[in-house]
Amino acid sequence: MQSFTGKILHIDLTHRKSWVQTVDDAYLKRWIGGVGLAARLAYENTAKGADPLGPDNALCFAASSFAGTLVPVGSKHGVAAKSPLTNRLGDCLASSYFSQSFRRAGYDGIVITGAADKWIYVFVDDDTVTFRDASHLLGKHTFETEEAIREELGDEAVRVSTIGLAGEKLVRFANITNDRGRQAGRTGLGAVMGAKKLKALAVRGSKPIDVADPQGLLEKAKALTKLSVGPKTEKYRVMGTPSNVLNMNRLGVLPTRNYQSGTFEHADKVSGEVMLEQYVEKAVSCAGCSIACEHITRVREGDYAGARTSVDYESLFALGPNCGVDNLAAIIKAIETCDNYGMDTMSSGVTISWAMECYQRGILTKEDFGGLEPDWGNHAVVIKLAEMIAKREGIGDLLAEGTKRAAEKVGQGSAHFAMNVKGLEAAGYDARGFQTFALGCAVGTRGPCHNRSLAYEPDAKGEVDRLKTEPARGQIAKDCEELAALFDCAMLCKFIRGCLKDAWSEVSELFTMTTGIPITAAEMRQAMERVWNMKKAFNIREGWTRAEDWLPDRWTQDPMPEGGSKGAVVSPEGLKEMIDAYYLARGWTPEGLIPKDKLAALDMADVAEDIGV
Repeated sequence: MQSFTGKILHIDLTHRKSWVQTVDDAYLKRWIGGVGLAARLAYENTAKGADPLGPDNALCFAASSFAGTLVPVGSKHGVAAKSPLTNRLGDCLASSYFSQSFRRAGYDGIVITGAADKWIYVFVDDDTVTFRDASHLLGKHTFETEEAIREELGDEAVRVSTIGLAGEKLVRFANITNDRGRQAGRTGLGAVMGAKKLKALAVRGSKPIDVADPQGLLEKAKALTKLSVGPKTEKYRVMGTPSNVLNMNRLGVLPTRNYQSGTFEHADKVSGEVMLEQYVEKAVSCAGCSIACEHITRVREGDYAGARTSVDYESLFALGPNCGVDNLAAIIKAIETCDNYGMDTMSSGVTISWAMECYQRGILTKEDFGGLEPDWGNHAVVIKLAEMIAKREGIGDLLAEGTKRAAEKVGQGSAHFAMNVKGLEAAGYDARGFQTFALGCAVGTRGPCHNRSLAYEPDAKGEVDRLKTEPARGQIAKDCEELAALFDCAMLCKFIRGCLKDAWSEVSELFTMTTGIPITAAEMRQAMERVWNMKKAFNIREGWTRAEDWLPDRWTQDPMPEGGSKGAVVSPEGLKEMIDAYYLARGWTPEGLIPKDKLAALDMADVAEDIGV
């Protein structure tokens, strides 16, 4: 094989030892890389019923075959483990130079098990693994930790994945940060690192990455790079994803005041256009990226002068309109706060907005908030609550558990507006106005995730009636999931998908040119179906039931009060019909379980013995 090495590095934190597992071409062809390979490694190395915050939960990193090659927007890696937020599979991805260093160290995957007896960081230096004291790094922000480790090791080429204070404090939506602002966010895998007393994973790789067809890959990469700086990616290059704010507001799906509405009356104040005009300092790119969608913003004056971070739509909606905040400088400061402490901005914002609604309804009082008054739009309180969550101070200790657990503890009807599925907080599209996406949210293996489903696209593009449910959406949702999986496993940025005429054949060709492992478009499609069944199998093994495939009561009971989706609600009967159709399209039982013969056909006989029916 080329590009891939067939080596999986295993690191045992309890006994401070490491070893290398070898895998063959057939194994890598089955799981492709990235999220698919990380999910498979998590299944293989995590004991059934493991405590997500215990030593038996394996934290698994997996590379892309494209990282460090000429393939544009391909320097990414996947991370997977049992999620402390959902108790189901938590799979996420990040990008940039850490992904390349990981590959150049000679590994396709890294599996971290056990737990250290005191705080450490692990340094992977090509073939050498060392365990180093991290006590002096405790309490440092994510970016500070990266710089401190590089300085300590005396090499700017070292790349670091680290946690901040939120991970140390086991905030259930803590993330893992690398390369100053690239996060393996969602599902709380930073808390898994924290539970293992692993402050950081540092990697220095110096080995070359060979590809199977250098000339062919060069020509394909040049053509794709040219397309990637054309009109199909213009909105990402010019304004980034905050360009979605006004569009989503117009459609009536911009989450506002904890999803009470899909229309924010001050959307024009927090739009991508205003951000570009008043706050954008520069656009930067991940390693190997020709698009440069990341817009670094800086607040130059006022109460939040000096705040500086990258802003995307999902962070902006969650800490902005969804908390009633119309001050873009304050939103930038809130995002910076979450990034510094290493917390998922989406879960942070949605959890804070749940708390604000509890205050609005008198369920939680000023005394519960330690004297704070979290009225809608009180941006100073939003920032303060983010700090309290990271430190688990006062009410922050409750909110650090996420909306599902917090609502279970508070009660008083607050679960009705706890906007999560399976414990993961919702994304930035109100599902009442995007009802194909509503199905994707309900059945998603990690929860209501726009990145794993892509089912919002047929709604947003007008390919279906976005305000209605119908059984035909079952097949559409399945197809959207597997297209998303293609990019998450091959590890190409999804922003390039519009540049591909036939994603299945073109990505398959790139994979073969890179690795030398022949794969057809049909085989790649089957691999993505295999990956999705792998993720579902993990959840089934950990106790999943059909009841978990549902939506928050707000979306199924409260019609949208205003705006472009006024009156829309996800009918429970229609949702059930769509879920039934989705299970049928997947070849699962009416209860959403996977038949043994289905798993056998996907070359998953070992999984069939574990969970097949």
